Formats: sequence, structure tokens, C-alpha cells
Amino acid sequence: MQALHRAAQRVNTCPSGSRGCSNSARASLASNARPCFLRSTTPGCKAPSPASQPRSCRRAVVVNAVFSPPTVAETKRKFIEAYNRPIPAIYNTVLQELLVQQHFIRYGVNYQYNAVYALGFVSVFDQILDGFDAGDKEAVFSAYVKATGEDPAQYRADAELLESQARSLSGPDGLQPDASGNELQQALAAVAAATGSGKFAYNRFFAVGLFRLLELTGAKEPAALEKLVKAVGVQASSVNKDLLLYKGVLSKLSSAKEMMRDFLEREKRKQAEREAAKAAKAGSEATAQA
Repeated sequence: MQALHRAAQRVNTCPSGSRGCSNSARASLASNARPCFLRSTTPGCKAPSPASQPRSCRRAVVVNAVFSPPTVAETKRKFIEAYNRPIPAIYNTVLQELLVQQHFIRYGVNYQYNAVYALGFVSVFDQILDGFDAGDKEAVFSAYVKATGEDPAQYRADAELLESQARSLSGPDGLQPDASGNELQQALAAVAAATGSGKFAYNRFFAVGLFRLLELTGAKEPAALEKLVKAVGVQASSVNKDLLLYKGVLSKLSSAKEMMRDFLEREKRKQAEREAAKAAKAGSEATAQA
């Protein structure tokens, strides 16, 4: 073993391939050194346990396990390939911004799907595409969720289940985490456990999900939101900020839709006037020729 340490010191003090390094030292080191865990894929080579590896080898294994999510461009490409029909600009602008936000949420290192988050996303999506053709709306929803590598059917099912259970409550007091309660209470309990252990990745869709649950119970007072936020262990300041942002986006979108409706109505009236004028002109010409 002492010979090994001496050989290793001589090799490490010389650059690779240097003439000053002893061939015998290299041979001694090669014959006595432990096999590296990274070589475990070599045919016929049995991988030793990680605990028995040199520290440098264990460090290399961690580096090779780096999280490598898809890029935003790849997520957008998947969406466009799945739904390749044109989307009116009034919807598409907001939808593309939403997709970018969800990409970063979905591929965050600590991301974990939960039903309250699903309810929040479904609520936002449905309000943004309100007025869109119903069949196309579901096709867009499916393409959107699949582009982020998740199941659109699961989103819809979980959102509908939580909505149903929240509506059945007589008030917001039933919105309490309970691991042995119904699916809604279990979902809140799972979030509370994750926040308690520091493993919960908060996002604005989750904030909207909490707000939606309160809406369904008929709660309108701020105290109800504060109580629910405290129960699941997230920061009230973050929730309030994201809800204000969400309401602002919906307000702007509503104004844009109203402007679009006014524009379309004016265009219809102008088109009707043009057609009437054209018909009147054709009638007068026919009368003159007669």
C-alpha cells in the first residue's frame, strides 16, 4: 500500500505523457488501484459498490446524472406539431406565454404533480380560451398538456373531482388537510407534508387552484384564503401576488375579447351594407336595361 501511495504521488506530479514519469510507477499504480465505478459498463467488469469507490469516482457518477430537461423550443415544437391549425392571435399570444411558464414549472428540479395544481391550470386554461370552439378547445388542451410530457385526461379528471368535492362542502372550513379524508383533503395533506419537509415547489397555478377551491365553497372573505394558505404551508404574500397577476391577465384578455367582438360586429354590418348596395345597384341596372 505504501508503494501504491508513492507511485501515485510520482504520477500525479507529472503531466500525462511526461518523460519524467516512471513507467514502473505507472504499472504499480495501475495494478493496485481500485476499479472505477464509471467502468462498470465495460463487458466482463463487475461494478463495485459506490461506497468502496475512490471519492473522485463517486463524484463523477453524480456529474453523469445531471438533470437534462427539454428546451422551451422543443416544448413549443411538440405543441405545434400536435395542434397544427391556426389559433386566433387574441388567444395564441396568451397561450404561448402560458406554455413557456408551464414549461419551467413542469421541468423544475423539485416539480411534483398534484391535483390542486391541476385544478388551477385547468381553471386558467378554460378562462383564457373561453369563447373558443369547444371541440378545438379540447384539442388545444390535449396538445398543450402532452407537449409538457403529461396526461391531459389526468388533469381534467383531477380538476373535476376536486371541483365536485369542493362544491359539496357547506363552507371553507372543510378545506383542511387530512390524509385520511376524501381526495380533496388528501391532496391538501400531501401539499402540507411536502411544504413541511421543504420539498414543495410552489407555482402560480397552485395559487389559482386554492382560490378556485374557495370560490366553489362560496367563500369570499380574505380570512378564508389566509386560513387555507396557512394550513398547506405556503407563503400568503406569494399567493396574493400571483392571484393579482392572474386577475390582471384575465381582465386584459376580457377587454381584448370585447374589442374583438365589437370589431366583428362592425365588419358584419359593413358587409351587409355593401351587399345591400351591390344588390340595389344590380336591380337598378336591370331596370334600366328593360
